[in-house]
Amino acid sequence: MSEKSIFGKIIDREIPADIEHEDEHCIVIHDIDKQAPVHLLIIPKTPIPRLSESTTEDQMLLGHLLRVAAELSHTLKLNEGFRVVVNNGRHGCESIPHLHVHLLAGRQLEWPPG
Repeated sequence: MSEKSIFGKIIDREIPADIEHEDEHCIVIHDIDKQAPVHLLIIPKTPIPRLSESTTEDQMLLGHLLRVAAELSHTLKLNEGFRVVVNNGRHGCESIPHLHVHLLAGRQLEWPPG
């Protein structure tokens, strides 16, 4: 990726964010346009433009993002359930070309989404 995304700027502390969790592989922030009472973004520090552009080398990082979602579900006591979402491409409602996982909870989520 040639230009740093807004997430890259948050990771580099060029833009402030409400950080819920951070480790050597990812940062988790509260979404400023929440779609549920709990709406976190789990963002890898190594930028991957989108899931469809991930490679075999990204497997461990992708798995780590889901493990962080699971750990946060326990920490935040999301006992009633939660949803994880990865948007990919224009029709998938991708708005930032830096893969991230949405963790949504805190209300009854509808199905089918969209």
